[in-house]
This record gives sequence, structure tokens and C-alpha cells, in this order.
Amino acid sequence: MPATIDRMSLAELDTVLDWAADEGWNPGLDDASAFLAADPDGFLIRKLAGRPVSAISVVNHSDSFAFLGLYLCHPDFRGHGHGLTIWRAGLAHAGGRTIGLDGVPAQEANYARSGFIRHGGAARFTAECDLARAGATRPVLTADIPALLEREMRTTGIDASRFHDAWFRDTPTRRTLLLEDAHGLAGYGTVRACRVGTKIGPFHARDEKTAGLLLGDLAATFDARAVSLDVPQAAIGLRSLLEGAGFRPSFSTARMYKGVPPPSRPDGFRSVATLELG
Repeated sequence: MPATIDRMSLAELDTVLDWAADEGWNPGLDDASAFLAADPDGFLIRKLAGRPVSAISVVNHSDSFAFLGLYLCHPDFRGHGHGLTIWRAGLAHAGGRTIGLDGVPAQEANYARSGFIRHGGAARFTAECDLARAGATRPVLTADIPALLEREMRTTGIDASRFHDAWFRDTPTRRTLLLEDAHGLAGYGTVRACRVGTKIGPFHARDEKTAGLLLGDLAATFDARAVSLDVPQAAIGLRSLLEGAGFRPSFSTARMYKGVPPPSRPDGFRSVATLELG
């Protein structure tokens, strides 16, 4: 049976997320359906005699921007060109779009050979914490989602509405909370249960006080002591707040683009939704 490259099914994406877990990426328990909502054709899997051997996601968020992630090869099949083959198929799916990725620094030179240039980065901050629930937030409603989509697009410069529309809809293992004040929306964040602990992202807060209240409510949502956030280098305020609360960086990634980077706006209190989709 010849090797094939196919669009992933939901079950196959769950398998690839298991591979990611084996690599220490710690995906969420219910990531797959929201990922596929962003671009069902962007999740590719290479099979050899019907067995999955390598994978990649290149999600076409809009007509001008795509994001690359989940670039993995099963350990039993490394060194045979399966990774390079799926890499080329993924880049082809993006067409002429700018492509972003979050890669570990050790792979930065490899991505540069394909035309990717570094523009900043992020660090994962993690703590075994027991933050106090402030009770200052409320659950997201369907009517809130358009405002959140607009805020995400304005901050990141990326129209990832298909993904975020699914991400902001609560599931048994994922919740989005909002914090409001007299001036309107002051902050919001999504927390999801993962293979180990929880991750919070995206996270946006107007100021340090708002960030502290929001962080406490999100961290307490699933009663998990291990809490992580992927924080951009430019989010200096959030980094400082987390360090003061006992969070420490566990690893870093390089944000790289092939093409013109999106016109993002620096935000002092922001975390990334998920490194796999930008």
C-alpha cells in the first residue's frame, strides 16, 4: 500500500494530540473539535500502509494568514523523510498567505532555511499555585462572543474568528470568563483542563488589578494546582505579575513568520490562546 497524505479525521487529530502529549506539549482534553473548526482542510496526516507516521497543521485563518503547528513524526518512523514530505504539503496548503509558527529555539535554524524569520517569542509560565478566587468574573454568553472576536483580532492582527468562535464556547473541560467594570469589558480569559493541570489562554486584562482578579478566578475553575500560561515577550506586565505569584518559565518558543507579519498591538497583560494555532 503506497504512502498517502490525508485530511485528519477528528479521531486522527486526537491521536496526533496524543503524540504531542508524549513530547511534553500537554494539550487540552478537548482541543480537537475547536482546532478543526478553524480549518478542517488544514490538518494533514501521512500514512504508510494505513498507519499514521507524520502530521502537520497549517490552519488558514483568513485569506492572508495561516499558522503552522502540530509538526510531528512518530518516533518509529523518524529519519525516513516523512516529516519533510508532510512539511511541504502543509506549506502548499497555505498558498500565498503569510505563515506563522511558534517553534522551540533549537529548531529556529531549520525553520529559517524555509524562509521563516523570528519576530519575538513567548515563554510558558507554570506554577503549583493556590490563587484565591475573587468571584469578580462571570461566564461568557453567546452574545459576548462577537466582542471577544473583535478584541482578539485588534490585539493580534490576525482574523482567527472561526477558531475563537469555537474556543470561546464552553465545554465540560473549557471555560471562558469575563470581568466587567463601569467602563465595559475589562478582561477575559479561557481556561482548559489539560493532560496535566490547566492552561489559561487567551488572557487579556486592562491593568494589573484586573489581571490579578481574572487570573484568580480562572486558576480556580477546575481546581487544578498546576496552572500554565504562554506569555508573549511584549506582555511585560503579565510576566511581572506571574513571577510575583510564584510562576516560573519552563520553556520558550520563537514566534516566526514566512511573509509579512500581522500588525499586532503590544499588550502588557496578554497570553496566547494555544501555541498550535497562534
